[in-house]
Amino acid sequence: MFESLAQYPDDGLEAIDKYESENSLLRFMELGWYELEPSMPFVPNYGVYAICDHLEAVSRGEIKRLLMNVPPGFSKSMSTNVFWPAWEWGPKNKPNYRIINFAHEKGLATRDNVRCRDLIQSEWYQRKWGDRFAWKSDQNAKEYYENSKTGWRQSCSAASLTGKRGDRIIGDDPHSVEASESDTQRETVNRTFSETIPTRVNSPENSAIIIIMQRVHSKDVSSLAIELGYDHLMLPMRFEEERRCYSRVKPSYIETPGLVKTRYNVTKKAWVPVERVAELEKDDDCKDQFGTEIQDRYNVDIRVTEGELLDPVRFPLSAVDDMEKAMSIWGGSYAVAGQMQQRPAPRGGGMFKAEDFKYLDNLNGITGKVVRGWDLAASDKKKSPWSAGAKIMLTLDKRVIICDVNRFRKTPGPMEAELRTTAERDGVGVTQDFPQDPGQAGKSQVGALVKLLHGYDVRSSTESGSKEQRATLLSAQAEGGNVYLLRGEWNDTFINEATIFPNSEFKDQIDAASRAYARLIRGVDSVIALPPQVVEG
Repeated sequence: MFESLAQYPDDGLEAIDKYESENSLLRFMELGWYELEPSMPFVPNYGVYAICDHLEAVSRGEIKRLLMNVPPGFSKSMSTNVFWPAWEWGPKNKPNYRIINFAHEKGLATRDNVRCRDLIQSEWYQRKWGDRFAWKSDQNAKEYYENSKTGWRQSCSAASLTGKRGDRIIGDDPHSVEASESDTQRETVNRTFSETIPTRVNSPENSAIIIIMQRVHSKDVSSLAIELGYDHLMLPMRFEEERRCYSRVKPSYIETPGLVKTRYNVTKKAWVPVERVAELEKDDDCKDQFGTEIQDRYNVDIRVTEGELLDPVRFPLSAVDDMEKAMSIWGGSYAVAGQMQQRPAPRGGGMFKAEDFKYLDNLNGITGKVVRGWDLAASDKKKSPWSAGAKIMLTLDKRVIICDVNRFRKTPGPMEAELRTTAERDGVGVTQDFPQDPGQAGKSQVGALVKLLHGYDVRSSTESGSKEQRATLLSAQAEGGNVYLLRGEWNDTFINEATIFPNSEFKDQIDAASRAYARLIRGVDSVIALPPQVVEG
């Protein structure tokens, strides 16, 4: 196709550029970058390569749901929200696609709408693909524009995603950093993502939803996307080997990428370690437990050294240190962990670290005082808080052993039945400790619990301070290596909450454990919750 190169070199080079652009989103970005950023050279890194590879997989129809977590400053908006839509309309000759892009602030989404339109209107773009579609002059505004091939693009905020249906729904930073700390504002965006976005696609089978963001909270949109099984590209600023990203998209920038064949754990929504695959192949019980789906997964992170930077040219160590310092001033280690490392908790945990906990197989020969602390919530709604009871032993040699955690969602009647059953299982030697709300209503509730658990040692006290403050004493014991977990099915759920606390969505298990430990170290001389007094007639 390049016969004219010798006779007409300029036309030949133009044809080569057009051909390469139509077959590579990265090449399209490289050649079109000057049209939008004439004073800033295009200096790609493998983070941009990985983003382009995954977006191309969406264009090929291989991926329908994609989550990409990358640090700020890696051209995520330009690649995903500006160049990719223009690439699909022109170079890929799909101007009929309808695109909805949203961000936490409508102005940011509209900004990228305008950038994309500016790129399409550039002389460079028009010279190559201007014959494939034209603008509809009566629908060519910043927030919404249409082309002559029935395609259109609309921008909106994450909280107002209603109305039209699209072939591409692109969420670029659906949460602001500040608003993510508000449970109400974060849940508004999460509700839009889980309830509204699935109804905004033209075709559930063929349309695509793409989310690109940095992590801002343990229960942000990313957490929902991961739970829903989105294909996930995750690249932290500083490399962490144990979190190396594997994707089913084969990277174009690694000559021989590592290939991992593994199984998906349908129960835990996680990939089974590769060393267990052979075991699962032979064991039918394991197959039933972990699922039987096998997928090829490729290493998409080129780094090999722990702590190695994602782009040491654009973001050298001094620049990364400065960014992390600035983030830490307001958001502490959680901000750095989330936005830079794509892990919404400091490495190993916050107040509690996974490696701080020790394990026991049994309690043979171990004795001590035992308390089960409770944190109650009388609801069985799917997203409501949990009721949790943590049973803790303070041994004679002052070790702290978490023996059991009972966590459930139940309405008042079934909840009371569960409390009674738990107390019976624990036995009369275990103190049952409940929080007491202030006022007469709190006293009445405690009185009812005492009646319910007649014959057991029932105690209560009002809460003081924040959940974080109440957890400080138990956290200090864990940090000192003095907290043990009795092995049980509840271990993983407890550790998952503990290592994210206090940034976790639910804090019920830690609050219950903190109450139990506080009762143990206070001793039995604290206030006992007595049943309502009976007035003699």
